[in-house]
Amino acid sequence: MAEACKRADVALVTGDTKVVERGSADGLFVITSGVGVVPDGVEVGPERARPGDRILVSGPVASHGVAVMSRRAGVEFQGELSSDTQPLTGLVEVMLAAGDVRVLRDATRGGLASVLNELAESSGVSMVAEEKAVPVLPPVRAACEMLGLDPLYVANEGVCVAVVSPEDAEAVLMAARSHPAGSTPRSSARSWKVLRR
Repeated sequence: MAEACKRADVALVTGDTKVVERGSADGLFVITSGVGVVPDGVEVGPERARPGDRILVSGPVASHGVAVMSRRAGVEFQGELSSDTQPLTGLVEVMLAAGDVRVLRDATRGGLASVLNELAESSGVSMVAEEKAVPVLPPVRAACEMLGLDPLYVANEGVCVAVVSPEDAEAVLMAARSHPAGSTPRSSARSWKVLRR
């Protein structure tokens, strides 16, 4: 936990333990809550999305969900499956500094498609994405096909979704790729178009 806090540049401020009946838990459970401060002058929210904006995703989707499912089920697939869990604070900071990032979301439960649907409903702006443009690692895609899953609806833990003004999209994309969380082979930011309903 100390190493994870160091990587994310956060402080661990409290902790608690629970006693449960024998057999009620099969290991250690860690539950976290985070408190953050949005810097002055930074405004991000679905109401800021506009027709013509671009959507960026910071890396390949579905890696976390497939890795967790394969381990829980004891199923092995060809190729390496690992969670995409990583802190995104530094990545978000460089993206915000590079241009007009209007909306930010993490693509956790429900996956990328659920995030885009929620943003479209909240903002009144349709989100159009080409499925073939969404980055999915080959072993993850193969596992999803075998399990009958759509990678766009599988959970992520280290992927952020940003809606960016079209004028700043390239600059924000380049900034994302300059950061370790956006430049590794598994993290290659991509872009789509956003249109009015």
